[in-house]
Amino acid sequence: MYFCSHICQLNIFLYDIFIFLYTTAIRVASICNSKARLWLKGRKIFPAIPPGAPTIWMHCSSLGEFEQGRPVLEALKFQYPSHRLVLTFFSPSGYEIRKNFSGVDHVFYLPVDTQANAKKLLQNFKPSLVVWVKYEYWFHMIREINEQQIPLLLIAARFRASQPFFKPWGSFWKKLLRRFNHIFVQQQESVDLLKTIGLHDNVSIAGDPRFDRVLALHDSYEKVEGIHEFIGESACLVAGSTWEKDELHLQALRRQMSALKMIIAPHEIDRSHLQKLTALFEDSMLYSAWSNSAKRKECNILIIDNIGMLSKLYAYATVTYIGGGFNSSGIHNTLEAAVYGKPVVFGPVYQKFEEAKMLLACGGGFSFYQSEELMGIIKKLLSSSTLLNSSGIASANMVQKHAGATKIIMNYVVGNRLLTS
Repeated sequence: MYFCSHICQLNIFLYDIFIFLYTTAIRVASICNSKARLWLKGRKIFPAIPPGAPTIWMHCSSLGEFEQGRPVLEALKFQYPSHRLVLTFFSPSGYEIRKNFSGVDHVFYLPVDTQANAKKLLQNFKPSLVVWVKYEYWFHMIREINEQQIPLLLIAARFRASQPFFKPWGSFWKKLLRRFNHIFVQQQESVDLLKTIGLHDNVSIAGDPRFDRVLALHDSYEKVEGIHEFIGESACLVAGSTWEKDELHLQALRRQMSALKMIIAPHEIDRSHLQKLTALFEDSMLYSAWSNSAKRKECNILIIDNIGMLSKLYAYATVTYIGGGFNSSGIHNTLEAAVYGKPVVFGPVYQKFEEAKMLLACGGGFSFYQSEELMGIIKKLLSSSTLLNSSGIASANMVQKHAGATKIIMNYVVGNRLLTS
């Protein structure tokens, strides 16, 4: 027991060194990196809320995790209207876009994970329930929540054999997982992995709440001004969350298929990137300028220069393209396109995304490496109405089939009376 206690203290000491070095690295990076500066600036003010109603706290790493957690957040708000909702983010890419989200009472950056910060944060929030989305295993935060006997849920989780939980030296991390009251995973593989480390009673498959989210977006769809007029009777490819390599492939496609109209919503919409895009596509125009331009009839490529419109644009597509498939982090959200019953095309880096694999398996998705392959896929889809329709139907059916995670999670919260005194 004495030996185990010393090992535990050593692990915590090493973890604290890691946190210190990580924070120091961000301070150094902030000299020339705008996201690092935002990360530091956002943490200058410590999160605090005034005393009042009981609180539910949800934490998300970034924007993608927020979209996964959002259906559960909205269900909690509906089920428990007297509770306040607090949302925290680790990354600027989540916080900066959702800092004014009206669906919660407060939005903050998660403070640096130290023991003192964890105690202070819980003293300020006094949460009745804590929900963490997908991943991020901050030791001091999780331990403090657990020691204060606050119900703690992990939702939309996915586990891989390469993670430290499943390594011989990973006991520190295994113990951290046991501090969750319940872990809702996306697929059976995660259940099987957790069983190998003795976790089974507090683990169940719920699926991915993003399926519920995109269905809600589909049901609340609103038209986008000018898009019908831009497309006319032409076939149109809507490309979302594109990066530079995606855009070069789209340029090659455009050169060979000049009749195909395109709507491109890049991942980055800073001025310099938008200028590069308009230079890359000669007959392009920014969406913000298109409606008042005398030359709009000459425009065949519309470049979206705002955030928040993309999920609606997929409804207008003949074929959709999802960016990120040539980056190490992988593709972006394919479900927002699939829910509208559209074929979904993406690059080769999709292995970490279960929904992309499901799209490929059902015939609703198509992946490529080279521009020539992309061209072949698009030509094949546009030349066969049978293939176009069948792949679109397969996409929509796949989304419908995997919906329901939010209901499973809420049944657990309500059934176990986690928010009922």
